[in-house]
Amino acid sequence: MNITKYGHSCLLIEEDDARILIDPGAWSEGHTTLTDIDAILITHEHLDHCDPESLQQILRLNKDAIIYTNDGVGKKLVEAGILFTRFVDGHSLRVKGVLVEGFGKDHAIIYPTFPHWDNTGFLIAERFFHPGDAVDIIPTKPVEILALPVVAPWMRMADALDWAKKIKPKFVFPIHDGMLKITGPFHNLPKQVLGAEGIVVEILEHGIPCAYTGIL
Repeated sequence: MNITKYGHSCLLIEEDDARILIDPGAWSEGHTTLTDIDAILITHEHLDHCDPESLQQILRLNKDAIIYTNDGVGKKLVEAGILFTRFVDGHSLRVKGVLVEGFGKDHAIIYPTFPHWDNTGFLIAERFFHPGDAVDIIPTKPVEILALPVVAPWMRMADALDWAKKIKPKFVFPIHDGMLKITGPFHNLPKQVLGAEGIVVEILEHGIPCAYTGIL
């Protein structure tokens, strides 16, 4: 499996012959010129994860790509004239034979008086998990590779680290860091805490594929 980060929470997953793009948001860069995309997965409707303008650019270059997402995102896409296929917690599908499963229903609470949003995490190939904006989803299957949110108005780093320790992946890399001017403390703390648990924490360089062979 190759994983390429295009800033913040936008990832390109390449597994076998499938090319799957996750969360093409407004805080990401370089993702709108990608080609040969088979599927686009969107965890939730916030602009840093779901940018209709970016999606329209991507779809012009990838006319056969199918968007899979939940009802909250779907409403936003309909308003923008973008087609999608409904995909929520408990659903599964195959993209060129690669299994994709949905876990979780709710975006983390920012503040009790704020709106509540749908949020769907995606487990790909029974190996890699992208949680979107939530650090309380525990997939019912083992996770080898975990995308870890490291900074947000809806989370504490301590909660994210404890969540990762519960999931017990082999590999972790930081996401949800597009708002940071200085990333060091937010990348180094997971290395210190999770590294002590035997979890390998890697920092993905922008636009450069990272290969996960399954061999630690």
